[in-house]
Amino acid sequence: MRKKIVAGNWKMNKSYEEALSLVSEIDNMVKDEVNGDVAVIVAPPFPYLQSVGKLVQGNDKMHLAAQNVSEYESGAYTGDVSASMLKSVGVEYVIIGHSERRLYHHEDAQTLYKKMKLSIAQGLKPIFCCGEPLEERDADRHFEYVGQQLKDSVSYLSNQEFDQIVVAYEPIWAIGTGKTASSQQAQEMHAYIREQLSRMFDAEAAYNCTILYGGSCNPGNAQELFAQEDIDGGLIGGASLKSRDFTDIIKSF
Repeated sequence: MRKKIVAGNWKMNKSYEEALSLVSEIDNMVKDEVNGDVAVIVAPPFPYLQSVGKLVQGNDKMHLAAQNVSEYESGAYTGDVSASMLKSVGVEYVIIGHSERRLYHHEDAQTLYKKMKLSIAQGLKPIFCCGEPLEERDADRHFEYVGQQLKDSVSYLSNQEFDQIVVAYEPIWAIGTGKTASSQQAQEMHAYIREQLSRMFDAEAAYNCTILYGGSCNPGNAQELFAQEDIDGGLIGGASLKSRDFTDIIKSF
């Protein structure tokens, strides 16, 4: 069985006190309300990682992720945070290749591959993000676009390394816009991603890979999205900043 995951990407939001309050609320709600076999991941900003991690230590369903990682192992890279540093403060997952990092920080395919490679070597599980902008979907090139993203970064991993990653499909046109891919559109892309991964590695490895949907997923549409055959959960943005909404999404399986 593929692992079901709901991950909350907090992005650059919340003060320290607000972050601790939010994760405490989520932690308590998950303990009280979530009975299913689902992994819950929270990805707060870097300064809060260790404190947030300590708060969720006693909850087997809760896991800690970082929003980014350096492509360098160590050294004179001011402002960067390495995979080994993240591992040392209890991080288990790391988001790599989010469209905002690709766009605003010009992260290319080779950089993302290096980040995955170093993260896996340190025992972290990358959540590799892919997804197309609106113009690519409008031009009916969305499958080709996402396929190229996978080919340019993920295909260079070994089979053993690939087994450690999670893939997140985030149509860029649906991130923070209130627009959401229909369940059919999302399922079509998830099935396509799994097919491409089976060609790069093998059918069993692709079948076992968790593929998340991200892009204005909310309590109102999560159940329909998660019911699709190839959608194994969500990478949640705005709704993860509200404990009630986030918990209701987790309960949508």
